[in-house]
Amino acid sequence: MLLDYFLDAADGRFPPVDGGVTVMPPLAGGLACSIAFTGHAVIATGRAEDEVLARKPDGFGGSMSPDFLRWLAGPAGWIGVIDATLVRRGTGGTPQLPALDGADEHPRVRYAKEVRTDVRIFGDERGLITVAAGLAGRTELSIEVADPQAGSRGHGRSLITDALTLVPAGEPVFAAVSPGNARSLRAFLATGFLPIGSEVLLRPEPA
Repeated sequence: MLLDYFLDAADGRFPPVDGGVTVMPPLAGGLACSIAFTGHAVIATGRAEDEVLARKPDGFGGSMSPDFLRWLAGPAGWIGVIDATLVRRGTGGTPQLPALDGADEHPRVRYAKEVRTDVRIFGDERGLITVAAGLAGRTELSIEVADPQAGSRGHGRSLITDALTLVPAGEPVFAAVSPGNARSLRAFLATGFLPIGSEVLLRPEPA
């Protein structure tokens, strides 16, 4: 199962660094994905394994090449952005963020509901957090600060720290962060998240 790869990586156990590619069945909800660990790729798709391998993706970055991703999605399929995959463990205890009502039309929430399930929304004047069942069913956080122009007030870091109380102590929690979103990436790294790979979601066009 794809989830096992993420949970193993959270424990420091990674696939072999062999340049290889593992092909798995597609995700729920009509989604596919390409996951890159160090020296090994995992691809979840409705395409046949021999068809995928014939395109010669590899575990050294080839599984993330634009040409391969476009082929995987099809000419009219949707391709998400390539994100860094980060993980740490929840802290549990008394929840430090209240549930947030009236945010269903927020772009961050709408996107979460398109690609995740069981989306819960929390937040306060600093911004909002979603906690959901994300890629392969993993527990996943996303964050949006209320004022992205506020600079280094620490709102992102404090929101993430408080959001970790919403996840049972010791349970792995994941985040997918665009490397170009340096402010967000720094906030996650500063709160103890560690990079384990990269990923991209796709919604292939119907056959």
